[in-house]
Amino acid sequence: MTVADPSADVRRDGPLPRRTLFGYALGSLVTGPFGTVPGLLLLPYLTDTLGVAAGVAGLLVLLPKAWDVLINPVAGRLSDRSGERRAYLIVAGLSLAVLFAALFAGPFAGGAPAGVYVAATFLAAATAYAFFQVPYVAMPAELTDGYAERTRLMTWRVAVLAVAILVSGALAPLVVDVAGGGLVGHRWSGAFVALLIVVGTVGAFLGTRGAVPPQEGVRKEEKAITDASFRRLLACWVIQAAGTATMLAGVQYFADHVMEQESGSTVLFAAFVGPALLVMPLWTRVGARAGKLRGLIAASLLFSAGALALLLAGVMPALLTYVVVALVGCGYAGQQVFAMAMLPDRVAHDTATTGRRRAGLYTGLWTAGETLGLALGPGIYALILQAFGYVSSSTGVAAVQDATARWGVLLGFTVVPALLMGCAVVLLRDYEDVRTTP
Repeated sequence: MTVADPSADVRRDGPLPRRTLFGYALGSLVTGPFGTVPGLLLLPYLTDTLGVAAGVAGLLVLLPKAWDVLINPVAGRLSDRSGERRAYLIVAGLSLAVLFAALFAGPFAGGAPAGVYVAATFLAAATAYAFFQVPYVAMPAELTDGYAERTRLMTWRVAVLAVAILVSGALAPLVVDVAGGGLVGHRWSGAFVALLIVVGTVGAFLGTRGAVPPQEGVRKEEKAITDASFRRLLACWVIQAAGTATMLAGVQYFADHVMEQESGSTVLFAAFVGPALLVMPLWTRVGARAGKLRGLIAASLLFSAGALALLLAGVMPALLTYVVVALVGCGYAGQQVFAMAMLPDRVAHDTATTGRRRAGLYTGLWTAGETLGLALGPGIYALILQAFGYVSSSTGVAAVQDATARWGVLLGFTVVPALLMGCAVVLLRDYEDVRTTP
């Protein structure tokens, strides 16, 4: 593969053009739906449509995602060595769209064959996603040198991510219902999300054209990462991803068995994601004044406080419940902005101190950790359901649950995510917030 002169200065300190900001952000139409919809629909699809036991369903959701923990670092090294990340975006993104539609195609009505099919298809989709996500997340460190500009770039990305999560997370369950539910409804929903992935893939590929010329590929094996602050940030990111995914996995169950609201999952998801669009400028100001580290801690604590307040969802009015969920969503938005802006800071710091460009190596580990966290969330929630005696169904309609099972639904949606978020913040105690590279 032809690469540009590695001595050429292709990185910038000044503001990025809007075309690059928006083009890069469109990739969130890929990462948002794939990170959200399986966590939102796949577990209920297995338990309430295919009749798979909750514990087995959690394992089927976990294992393909856990595979990404192994494949993501490989994708990072390959993209580092190739010197061209955009080619990975178009090939992997379009492959992911096809596989996502297949995931909910449902050629088997239930039982073991259906479970095996879902697990195998999800594994293939997770592999394609790894080869899109890792190069995509590596690009910001190569797009700009500016500390504040990386926050601006992530603000654009998270704004589009919020829209992507809102559209996919709110509409995917609605499409299932409108299309008649069951296998047919899930097929239409899978096709809808696949279309979003195609739009995001093509948009990111075309929108970043010329923004970063091909780099010199890394041809030798790189040394291990020794940045202690990166390891702390990564551990925090993994645990917080698990907390978010645990809450997402419980949205349908919370709506059905705690709030008992028709189409409540759609409204809950809109309440979670929608306000994030309004608070993005506020989080940007917080980062500029207090720094990214303090911003991340504040956002995490807001998430935890809101999650704990939802323990009262069974007795508070539905409208107030949605308001509290909106506060949780504001915290989630801040977490995404600051954590993702701190990652390219660590990459730039590593480049300045080692003289090597290892963005793919860093982001391979980063996305592997995120994938692990997102996989653990539904698994954690499934184990809680199993422990509290949740009864599965093969009718496409959730079975009536006793008081113990409903208590498990509530705890998994509130206390567990709050504790995970709080524990993650403790890991940042000795983090070094690097404002400039040496």
